[in-house]
Amino acid sequence: MPFRPKPSAFALMLCLLCATASGAAPHRLVVSSGDCRDAELSGQSKAFYDALRARPEQHLLSAPEFAERLFPDSSRSFEDLQRQLDAAQDQFYEGRNARATQLLDDALRDIRRLPPGEPRWKLFAHAQLLHGLNHRALGKTKDSDAAFLQVLRLQPKYQLDPDQYAPSIRQAFEKLRRDLTRTPKVKLSLKSTLPAADVYLEGLSVGQTPLTLELPAGAYELTMVKGAAVSFPRQVQAQGADTPLLVDLAYEGSVTAAPFPCLAAADGNEERTWSHAVRLGGTLGVEEVIVVRLERPSSGPKWFAATVLNVDGGQKLREGGFKTQGLDAPGEALSALVDFVTTGRSPSNLVVMNNANGKAPWDAGSARGTAGASGTGADLTAPHLLSEDVSGAAPGTGLRTASYVTMGAGVAALGGAGVVRLLAQKDLNGLEDRRAANGGQLVSTDARAVALRDSLVGKSHLMTGLLVGGGAAVVTGAVLFLVSSPSKPAPVTLGVTADETGAAASVSGAF
Repeated sequence: MPFRPKPSAFALMLCLLCATASGAAPHRLVVSSGDCRDAELSGQSKAFYDALRARPEQHLLSAPEFAERLFPDSSRSFEDLQRQLDAAQDQFYEGRNARATQLLDDALRDIRRLPPGEPRWKLFAHAQLLHGLNHRALGKTKDSDAAFLQVLRLQPKYQLDPDQYAPSIRQAFEKLRRDLTRTPKVKLSLKSTLPAADVYLEGLSVGQTPLTLELPAGAYELTMVKGAAVSFPRQVQAQGADTPLLVDLAYEGSVTAAPFPCLAAADGNEERTWSHAVRLGGTLGVEEVIVVRLERPSSGPKWFAATVLNVDGGQKLREGGFKTQGLDAPGEALSALVDFVTTGRSPSNLVVMNNANGKAPWDAGSARGTAGASGTGADLTAPHLLSEDVSGAAPGTGLRTASYVTMGAGVAALGGAGVVRLLAQKDLNGLEDRRAANGGQLVSTDARAVALRDSLVGKSHLMTGLLVGGGAAVVTGAVLFLVSSPSKPAPVTLGVTADETGAAASVSGAF
């Protein structure tokens, strides 16, 4: 018998680490930004993604995974699914109930992936009614009722065709309808950031936002549509007395999956694009989002640029780009940009780095002539090693931010003290009235007077705490502001006022 050596503990650990790495969660997402229908943008974005994916140890979210998570699409057409429902119906009539159940479950999975609208709802209702018939034939009355209710809860007036359903089935259906009218309803309040968006539940159009519906408690698949903007499909749990929901359709509708993951950015609002990209990264569970785009300045060459964003902190890590012409990105420049994106360095001066030491030529307001005149397109003011301060903020930015937060908290506390003082005045007036009623004295047997006195003592302690804490916070914030100020600090004025009509706090100055 041949000798087979046992694997060492180190070898086992190495295999375990390899297996873990091979199944590691995606670390980065590449998404384009601009006109998502632009073939040049999609082509160069795909080329960048392929070049990045070819590098070792790059865990990227693929385009198919992106589409599957956000916009799951049916692999079959409406016609294909209708034929499958017809086949399931034949199986039911032939007594092959298990096969009918399998076909119906399989069809419903793809029906829920179809675009919302009347055709999808008709397929959904047909499948659920067949499910109800099939479950009843199997003696599963509760499952049959649940399938029928999937239709009745959204269309309470739905009528069964007497030519297709036996009287006993129609009687059971009518009983469910009556019971449903007596069932407590949940108020589902729906709003969207784009007004008058069409609302679909399980594919059925139910109105436009803002919309309030009264529905039986349960889970509903919700989609909102406004023109070309389509929300991510989501499951909504209607429960309790009221279920409010606000869908940011302006953000979700800007995301598309085909032909390449893309954020529509027609207005050129860069900060909004970065914000949407970070939110998208959080939704998909990645650590970094690389936003790639084509920059077309009013004069000078065209640029392909990439910006790396950290999802947890929301900050820009690095940004670089290269000159490009035609539909295809130059291979050497593309490889150099990938190096820069992954390491912060670039072995080639083909890549322009946009950081604290110099603006890239594609930036609005920058001196395009300097880099544009260079034969290679390199920005000579930008070093090849990315500086730690990539956002261009001056030293002390963290302290400056902390000073604003601290002073704001202090002003809020002082304003709160003014509010407490106004509330205390009402108690004081009430106490004076009780004392006048008792001959100018506070009587311990007067429960109302005692309660007012105790309330005044509590408010006094609270007001003292707010004044002390607020004052300390304002002083601390002012110190932090002075420490972090530039060579020419701007004056900052704090103001707090309170009288019998109200209280107010203000901060003014240049920040």
